[in-house]
Amino acid sequence: MIFAQAKPQTARYWEPLPNGRLRCTLCPNYCRLADGQRGACFVRQRVGDEMVLTTYGRSSGFCIDPIEKKPLNHFLPGTPVLSFGTAGCNLTCRFCQNWDISKSREMDVLASSAAPDAIARAAAEWGCPSVAFTYNDPVIFLEYATDIAEACRARGIRTVAVTAGYINAEPRREFFAHMDAANVDLKAFTNDFYEELCGARLTDIQETLCYIRHETSVWLELTTLLIPGKNDSDGELDAMSRWVAAELGPDVPLHFTAFHPDYKMRDIPATPATTLTRARALARQNGLRYVYTGNVHDADGGSTYCHGCGQRLIGRDWYVLSDWQLTPTGACKACGTPCAGVFEGPPGDWGARRQPIRI
Repeated sequence: MIFAQAKPQTARYWEPLPNGRLRCTLCPNYCRLADGQRGACFVRQRVGDEMVLTTYGRSSGFCIDPIEKKPLNHFLPGTPVLSFGTAGCNLTCRFCQNWDISKSREMDVLASSAAPDAIARAAAEWGCPSVAFTYNDPVIFLEYATDIAEACRARGIRTVAVTAGYINAEPRREFFAHMDAANVDLKAFTNDFYEELCGARLTDIQETLCYIRHETSVWLELTTLLIPGKNDSDGELDAMSRWVAAELGPDVPLHFTAFHPDYKMRDIPATPATTLTRARALARQNGLRYVYTGNVHDADGGSTYCHGCGQRLIGRDWYVLSDWQLTPTGACKACGTPCAGVFEGPPGDWGARRQPIRI
């Protein structure tokens, strides 16, 4: 159902300053706003003496995707996920691969509108066991995302956050209390990269990752988009994978995906498949058990293997599953070694389909 534009919703996480401005405390940008101004994310705005979320109840569109496209390889494999986003972002990544949505400053991109319960109901009707907040970063529409998550939980539907993790401690606790799974972009492993190309800090992302992994029950996977000459050196990949293994643990899946020239970095060539293969091998040598390649055709790099005996547990060709050698409890059928993840009986058979829908 498409209905009239939703009114802005009162936002949380802001405070008045002595100089008369309001400071947004949602993320480390700490935008200080005069009346009528929007934050760096463009969707949180000061109106009078309060902050509002201008995109509450509005979406850039709804689509049913394979869960592996998020990417999540260890969370309900083979199942469909109802995916949607809004507009805006609190980072300024020059290489953004979804820039037409996340960098949008035009509200007419938000053509679809739906109340939280309508989204949960649509997921149930389409047989989707989960809803994903994706395409742009959901932390900036926290109020809308958490309301949707509550509506989904009432119907037994899980929620997934695809995020860069750039959020402060207090809103972080609220946001991830509503999530069941997350794929976090670990964009690089140097502060220079984050500051120069993303307008953020690596340490803030590391704090979010450690919080999710050690203080929540959220299933966590990581994605790093490898950009030639920017974040793909052996030294940086070695440091990153060692940190993940030591601080998050060897069971956190890591996806290395291929960059293509886009947005403000059209002068950089696409990532060679050999770079992804090299990164995967290095990360596995450093103790990570589940390392994947993405945005390239690589059946071996997309498949899941038992870290106990080497058995291929889940075969993947793009988003189509083949082998399934897991017991109902998620253990290797050959040797009994548990495979980390959220597995519930046999895999889904959604495959590679992409189904746009209207709510």
